[in-house]
Amino acid sequence: MKKLFSLLMIMSLAATFTFAQDSNEGETTTGPKMELETMEVDYGVIEQGSEPLREFHFANVGNEPLQITNAKGSCGCTVPNYPKEPIFPGEKGVIEVRYDTKRIGRFTKRVTLTTNEGGEKIVLTIKGEVKKKAEEPAGVPTSAPSILSSPNGN
Repeated sequence: MKKLFSLLMIMSLAATFTFAQDSNEGETTTGPKMELETMEVDYGVIEQGSEPLREFHFANVGNEPLQITNAKGSCGCTVPNYPKEPIFPGEKGVIEVRYDTKRIGRFTKRVTLTTNEGGEKIVLTIKGEVKKKAEEPAGVPTSAPSILSSPNGN
């Protein structure tokens, strides 16, 4: 009788364990989930004073609204702008990042996002190189008419 009871107990535990494993399969995570098209944007080699704005596109692939609560650049030369309103499931959004393109040289900067996903903070990267703007040659005449010339050419 003890052997039969022990065997039934073992089979019962095995069935419970197997059922618990199967019930987790196919289960999707709940909550908001930010999916970015890219985590890094490369400005490439640009001229000093070039367009400073770049964009990071994302979608909320979760099943609850996504809220970005903060976006912080790694220095004052990197300024992020993010949607303040919730991004609902299936919707898309854009995070704009401006880099001070008056600064000459190579750069790699980070933007740290805080969201309501509940996990780690998200870190985006911008990089590139700003080359000094070519100076206009000295002594190039302007296209404005000279006050010394007469209409007759005298």
